[in-house]
Amino acid sequence: MSPAQESVRLKQLSDYEFDVDFGAAMPALRTDEPAPLGQGRGPSPVQLLAAAVGNCLSASLLFALRKFKQAPEPLGCAVQAEIGRNPENRLRVLGLKATLTLGVPAASLEHLARVLGSFEAYCTVTQSVSAAIPVTVEVFDSLGRRLK
Repeated sequence: MSPAQESVRLKQLSDYEFDVDFGAAMPALRTDEPAPLGQGRGPSPVQLLAAAVGNCLSASLLFALRKFKQAPEPLGCAVQAEIGRNPENRLRVLGLKATLTLGVPAASLEHLARVLGSFEAYCTVTQSVSAAIPVTVEVFDSLGRRLK
């Protein structure tokens, strides 16, 4: 079985502003660098990276809970990217911290400990990114109780 592939196309509009084309089935996404390079007319590459990690983790957690016929909705996720300089003094993403929030109290979900122990391993994007960038993950329930 050959590996699956995903592709996107980018088209420069002006300076650091691009339209990202995901294919005919989806609208384009405008991206831009923040000032002073760009005008901030769309998400930056760092924001897109953070969104990809957060989306993948959220989907993985939801999928794992639904396998046990659990309803954790609505899920929320916030991702913070730490940006700093590497030894060559170049800006890099030094770490990502994802905070997921279940939409219900933990006590209302069955098999939660099992899910929390495994859902990250199935997140394609996060597992790939974490090979180069440290990613920490926290999970809270709707009452603010930290579960992971």
